[in-house]
Amino acid sequence: MKKRFTLLTLIAFLSLGTFSVFAQNEPENILATEEVTEKAAEETATEETATEETATEETTAEEKTKKKKKEVEEDTFHQIIKQKFMEGGPAFMGIVLLCLILGLALAIERIIYLNMATTNSKKLLNKVNDALKSGGVDAAKEVCRNTKGPVASIFYQGLDRSDEGLEQVEKSIVAYGGVQMGLLEKGLSWISLFIALAPMLGFMGTVIGMIGAFDAIEAAGDISPSLVAGGIKVALLTTVFGLIVAMILQVFYNYLISKVDSIVNDMEDASIKLVDILVNNK
Repeated sequence: MKKRFTLLTLIAFLSLGTFSVFAQNEPENILATEEVTEKAAEETATEETATEETATEETTAEEKTKKKKKEVEEDTFHQIIKQKFMEGGPAFMGIVLLCLILGLALAIERIIYLNMATTNSKKLLNKVNDALKSGGVDAAKEVCRNTKGPVASIFYQGLDRSDEGLEQVEKSIVAYGGVQMGLLEKGLSWISLFIALAPMLGFMGTVIGMIGAFDAIEAAGDISPSLVAGGIKVALLTTVFGLIVAMILQVFYNYLISKVDSIVNDMEDASIKLVDILVNNK
């Protein structure tokens, strides 16, 4: 029994000693681990910051190079256009450029006018119908007078002849519709003229350039490649610029034609509905 008691006592003391040693070493181990972790985290953060700064510097450098490339490209593009314009000859190239400027001015004016002439015909018809029911023809005319656009003008003319019968209303609508169509198409013939004139001027410049090349060959008495190439180059530049002007104006012209057609169709449809409204309110 004493041996067992002594053995148990030794085991107890050994256990307590081991526990105390681990208890003392554990915080040190934890602190050491935390210090290592903090150092590793600081190193990682430093590496990430350095990487981000490097990436930022790289992106900034790339952006600067891209901007420089764009500026150089824009400068070279403008310089090339100016150079080719002067090589084509100021006389014909200036006339082609004038066609472009005048054609664009007319096209922009027509676009603004047609957009202002576009009205909501359904909404206008509802207002006219309500005005006829509440205040009669005079109230409906006042609604049309306060509304912009060719549809409202046609309605006003039709309502103004409403006391003379439906035949007079229809005649006045048809007659005034023709007037409004002429106003919508005003200036389009000039745009089509510039579309035809620009390439014709370019071809004329080409012919004149070829004549100049052959005159140079005749004066030199020999076919020199530089003389022929120079004359043909000048001739082709005028043709290219004339075709470019014609293509640009053609796009605007087709848009304007489609816009006029849609307004005219809206006018015709709204006029028929106005006659139906007048019949129903008699």
